[in-house]
Amino acid sequence: MTTKPVIHVGIDGSWRDSGALDWALQEAQLRHEPLRAVHVIDDKLRNTSYWQPTVVDDAAMELVKDVQRHLDNSPGPLDHEMDLVAGPPAATLSEVAADGRMLVVGRRGLGDFRRLVIGSTSEAVASGATRPVVVIPDRWKPSDHAGPVVVAVEDADTDHEAIDFAVATATERNLPVRLLHAWDLPTMYSWDAVNVAGVSDELMDRSRRRVEALADRLRSKYPGLTVEVDVRRGHPVDSIVTASEESDAQLLVVGGRRHHRLTSMLLGSVARGILHHPTCPIAVVHDRRDDAADAGTC
Repeated sequence: MTTKPVIHVGIDGSWRDSGALDWALQEAQLRHEPLRAVHVIDDKLRNTSYWQPTVVDDAAMELVKDVQRHLDNSPGPLDHEMDLVAGPPAATLSEVAADGRMLVVGRRGLGDFRRLVIGSTSEAVASGATRPVVVIPDRWKPSDHAGPVVVAVEDADTDHEAIDFAVATATERNLPVRLLHAWDLPTMYSWDAVNVAGVSDELMDRSRRRVEALADRLRSKYPGLTVEVDVRRGHPVDSIVTASEESDAQLLVVGGRRHHRLTSMLLGSVARGILHHPTCPIAVVHDRRDDAADAGTC
């Protein structure tokens, strides 16, 4: 199936403060692709005491009108649209964005109607969506960061979707892309024993050679792209979060590591941990081969 060049963004009552719409609009301008904003009303509320059709419908329609006016006044010739849908928020957003380029969401909801919105479901969206999901920290602004696009690389053979996404984002912004690899020893090792044996230096050297080889391939494929390498020893989540902070990353890209849909819909532990420590926009990019494997088992 051909992917339609549409950027989707989840909208809730806090859209003016969440930063998600601003980031999505910036991305739409850079890619010259239309944006579709989506507000989801959780249909489970129809059976609860919170459900007051007139109040909810009026508030939702007013939100739709406000956002559409904002989109109409945004710079550029693209026609952006705003939609209102009902359903389970995470699943509905994932379904709506399934044929698009990416899905952008805020990290959490801040509005008065937070029981109806998607903010609390950003991790579920990042877990279940088949398209790249970009999670934006609260109150993000374009001037917040000035560093490179950082992509966390565990294995070049399994992270190619995340690497491609990082390269495309860096290229459209004329930024360097930094390949970040964090490694740690199995718990069976003692650091003192390892350092005496020189194993630590050997593992560091091996990791750096592997990432440098990947960097050389990217430099050859994209001659105009500046490719940097950052190899660190330590816990992956701590190392990746620290590295993105130190580099003032404009975007941190991680692989999703989703497994069989019938056994697990969770993100990999590294991606999930990083989402709980947002310092910049974070893109979670699943390998499409995971989705192909899931389809073959359903």
